[in-house]
Amino acid sequence: MSAVRAKDEIPADPMTNTDAEAAGRAAADVRDGEPPRRGSAAAQGASAQRASGPLPTARSVRRYWTMIIVLALASAGIAGGILAWDNPMPINDPGFWLIAKLRLTNLVVIVMVALCQSFATVAFQTVTNNRIITPSIMGFESLYVAIQTSAMYFFGVTAIVELKGLVPFVVQLALMVGLSLALYGWLLSGRHSSVALMLLIGVVIGGGLGSVATFMQRTLTPSEFDILSARLFGSISNSDSSYLPVSIPLCVLACLGLYLSSSRLNVLALGRDMTSNLGLNFKGELLKVLFFVSILMAVSVSMIGPMVFLGFLVAMLAYQFADTYDHKRLFPMAALIGFVVLGGAYFVMKNIFYAEGVVSVIIEIVGGGAFLLVILRKGRL
Repeated sequence: MSAVRAKDEIPADPMTNTDAEAAGRAAADVRDGEPPRRGSAAAQGASAQRASGPLPTARSVRRYWTMIIVLALASAGIAGGILAWDNPMPINDPGFWLIAKLRLTNLVVIVMVALCQSFATVAFQTVTNNRIITPSIMGFESLYVAIQTSAMYFFGVTAIVELKGLVPFVVQLALMVGLSLALYGWLLSGRHSSVALMLLIGVVIGGGLGSVATFMQRTLTPSEFDILSARLFGSISNSDSSYLPVSIPLCVLACLGLYLSSSRLNVLALGRDMTSNLGLNFKGELLKVLFFVSILMAVSVSMIGPMVFLGFLVAMLAYQFADTYDHKRLFPMAALIGFVVLGGAYFVMKNIFYAEGVVSVIIEIVGGGAFLLVILRKGRL
């Protein structure tokens, strides 16, 4: 009996009690969804797994680079398909590379438009602090439609042919960028400057230009309207190789300017008050970003025509896949997604439906479906 009594009176292992108390404190620290207290066991475990930065966890780093690699491989496959699909010559024949060289122009145009739309939309949504609107709200597409329709209305079919060339292309670029900068400078330089007012006036101007273009289109003959409609669809076939010596340097310089401003864009995303408190000139940075956005949108619209939904689709998917605020990581993700979407749509329309590069139909369908899927699953953009 004494042996049994002695065995019952043996105290519990002190290490076991300590571990239990630590576990209880850790559970108390994180109960009810509250953040763990500094110095607690839960806080020490969280600090071992998380780090400061745009990708705070190892899982987010793996997820980001996995998506980059997958998109890069998909882009390489699409580029190879555009150059080699349905090529009648064998790959070891010089004729194969001659045909591939002829297709290279369309591939360069796709890369350039993907860069323009992705960089412009992400930067524009950052400075306006809105993930719904796109630069198209400023009336770039409406201005392009008004220019093309006015040329057909006043000068006839020959004007559409004469508008294809380097000089008309440069004039159209200068007109788009000049009008947008005049609008930005006027609306953002006054005492009561407001981004919301700028967007509202952009919507009104775009709607007005669209109404004028629609009125002129109704007075055209059926044959003239058919020729004009081919120019008003977003199509890779609208591009011309003579545009590339001007459009490529503009695209590269504008994209480089936005990428080098990534850290400032991260601050601009915090809003006007926080940006000013951190020592940045909000109005100056806003005008600089809008200048680059104007160049990119003017180049994209002048090259292939209106592509309203592409920028929104690319930016939305980039936010979902990158899952970070850092624009140095958002821009590459958006550019790869833009090439996959635009290049994939071009490949499908050209080689399956034989639509000669009309990609807006596929982009609208895919973009609308992706938008609904994200909203229904996550409830937010």
